[in-house]
Amino acid sequence: MLKRPAPEQTALEMVTLDQLVPADHLLRKIDRAIDFSFIHELTAPLYCADNGRPPLDPTLMFKALFVGYLFGVRSERQLAREIEVNVAYRWFLRLKLTDRVFDASTLSQNRRRRYQDESIAQGIFDRIVEQAIGHGLVDGTVLYTDSTHLKANANKGKYDLAMVAKSRADYWADLDRAIEAERALHGQKPLKQKERQPVEKETKVSRTDPDAGYMVRDGKPKGFFYLDHRTVDAAHAIITDTHATPANVHDSIVYLSRLDRQVERFGFQVGAVGLDAGYATPGIARGLEERAIRGVTGYRNPSPPKPGMMRKSAFAYERELDGYRCPQGQLLAYATTDRTGYRHYKSDPAICRDCPLLASCTSNANAARLITRHVWQEARERNDVNRLTSWGKAIYRRRKETVERSFADAKQLHGHRYARFKSRTRVACQCLLAAAAQNIKKIALCLWPKNKTHFA
Repeated sequence: MLKRPAPEQTALEMVTLDQLVPADHLLRKIDRAIDFSFIHELTAPLYCADNGRPPLDPTLMFKALFVGYLFGVRSERQLAREIEVNVAYRWFLRLKLTDRVFDASTLSQNRRRRYQDESIAQGIFDRIVEQAIGHGLVDGTVLYTDSTHLKANANKGKYDLAMVAKSRADYWADLDRAIEAERALHGQKPLKQKERQPVEKETKVSRTDPDAGYMVRDGKPKGFFYLDHRTVDAAHAIITDTHATPANVHDSIVYLSRLDRQVERFGFQVGAVGLDAGYATPGIARGLEERAIRGVTGYRNPSPPKPGMMRKSAFAYERELDGYRCPQGQLLAYATTDRTGYRHYKSDPAICRDCPLLASCTSNANAARLITRHVWQEARERNDVNRLTSWGKAIYRRRKETVERSFADAKQLHGHRYARFKSRTRVACQCLLAAAAQNIKKIALCLWPKNKTHFA
């Protein structure tokens, strides 16, 4: 006989919160593997020890934020609602069923008044990486770096046009010294002493979030974005560094300084790095050689000439003569080295005027062909050779399994497609906490006993 179920929502039951959380729940694995006690000592200087009202426990607050990143809850208001009804979240945060959950404004006011820079987020991220190192999940011998874009919290139709300076490269001082040495080697006078200034370019500046960069890249959406520059370790794809910049900052600009930070902070002995074609620059290649690191970068197709014109690759560089040999046999001799670090090799117009290939070689009014070569081009060529070796192919092949998969998981599972906040500092905090959450998950899954669902 069919009966209507009796209402039992008000029935008293003798259960513990621990009984309601599945034994193999992700938060159980994280609670077992990660020690969050360091958050209290890390944030203690921001709180008054003997005055004021009791604050929200910073350890609870950051663990709650990790819950949001782990389960893709982008809204802090929604996060507070989820914690209120989810017993696993309450168990993880050490909240009883009858405890009142903090208001969402508590998170926003703490961010606005107390955590105003990225130092605490960076400290938390670093300590999580140290725990991964302590568990033997990171060795730092092979690192992979790439960047991905996050859509800024800004309307792409609301902007002003302004002259904005491009970012300063890490290696400018070294480049200036190399240019001076190159000119001296060829008996030329040093360039006039002039402080190197970034090139200014008119670009769109958002009225909503001026820190965001307007991105214009082939195959990418146009608009205001941020870039998350991320480095992962080859062993288990643990993220070892993340750094946020406006989207109009080139990937190679900040690479060497962030690599140095990891070596200094974690004591890595880096032997090789895997990079995509965006990092295939003479400056990066020379910087890696100076650090005794073998670089494996993707193939970067040079900019094609105008239709019908001859490519630079048709000219063969002869190192012993320091010149380029054209297809007709003429040697383009060294002329000068400019302030940007490029050597100029020029042809003899008297010879070129009678050349049968003149029309496809140059459109210069004086019938002269100019070839440029960077002062660090040799380092770039040696770096390119690594990609063709068997070990280089093996390293580059793992990019899709490490850094590319890390970004895919971040966007698909952890809400990393969009910048949740305005300003570069707050987006940097988002990138650091999202990366820390991914590391926490990875550490917990790696340390969880295989084929077991209960504690040992």
